[in-house]
Amino acid sequence: MSLNILVLNAGSSSIKYQVFDMSTQQVLIKGLIDRIGEIGSTIPNHHAALEQIVAQLHQAHLPIQAIGHRAVHGGEAFHDAALITPDVMAAMRQMIPLAPLHNPANLEGIEVAQRLFPDLPQVAVFDTAFHQTMPPVAYRYAVPTALYEQHQVRRYGFHGTSHQYVAEQAAQYLQQPLHTLNLITLHLGNGCSATAIEQGKSIDTSMGLTPLEGLVMGTRCGDIDPALHFYLSRELNMSPQDLEALLNKQSGLKGICGVGDMREIQRLAAEGDENAQLAEALFAYRVKKYIGAYYAVLGTVDAIIFTGGIGENSPRIRALSCAKLQGLGIELDNEKNSLASKGISACHSANSRVKVLVIPTNEELAIARHTLKFL
Repeated sequence: MSLNILVLNAGSSSIKYQVFDMSTQQVLIKGLIDRIGEIGSTIPNHHAALEQIVAQLHQAHLPIQAIGHRAVHGGEAFHDAALITPDVMAAMRQMIPLAPLHNPANLEGIEVAQRLFPDLPQVAVFDTAFHQTMPPVAYRYAVPTALYEQHQVRRYGFHGTSHQYVAEQAAQYLQQPLHTLNLITLHLGNGCSATAIEQGKSIDTSMGLTPLEGLVMGTRCGDIDPALHFYLSRELNMSPQDLEALLNKQSGLKGICGVGDMREIQRLAAEGDENAQLAEALFAYRVKKYIGAYYAVLGTVDAIIFTGGIGENSPRIRALSCAKLQGLGIELDNEKNSLASKGISACHSANSRVKVLVIPTNEELAIARHTLKFL
């Protein structure tokens, strides 16, 4: 008998969905409905979008036993996935100030799914949950304590579902229990984050209060001098809204060379575009700095894991990120690194003390697995 779980990732104007048969962990159907509520769109709201998904499920004769929802921000309230109840919904609403773009969309997706599937168990899987094992020395900012105690100003980290998934995959591949491993996981895509994992638990991560901190990303700046805000406000008369848009939407790789997609950047770099060459080099340089920082935090490292669209598909970024790290016992095998692989692959040399793995992430399957635990 099949056990089908629907995974929903509701954004402000889109819903991604997949159905997994959890007896085999195979995808039965998947899709994306975008431009929800936009001018000219035939889909006015999330309810209409989900009705369209329901119609496709009926057409494919796919009964659903449970629904797993991607939820971006769980704050300090959620250390794991949670069966959705009115109390869970209320807690997510309280965290809207921490994730004003994501939590309202996640909540809307949940509310509509509850109306359309009132009898099914529904589970929220939080991007922040895996990082709730960080110690205060890693998650606290050096700002007045009252800001933490009264306004929850601290590092939360994101991409936790992905970091946890590839760490578990690494443990299986290495045939060692996860709680015995120290790992540095690098989720490199349009959004990017690094995580230090000690004995299977996240102890530090590069994204902060929001997903803006840390590595250079497609359109996000990553780490900058916080006083840049004051300078731009004073000298260019930029409002908080202007600054938020600049640093989230017009910065990162796009800000340096006008393009946010690493594939296009590497094509331009190969043709001699100096700004594209700088964007690629700066991206990898920042990754390397975090590898060094998290190596220092962990003390010993068993493996470095590359995942995400860039991490999985760009041998050049992996090579640049690991260059000149032989002193830390990190050494790539150029031939292994250049070979394309759809599954898990190792690209370290025989002399490397630290293993370097490429592991495809699958956040949707991870959400389905979390959901399955509640059935």
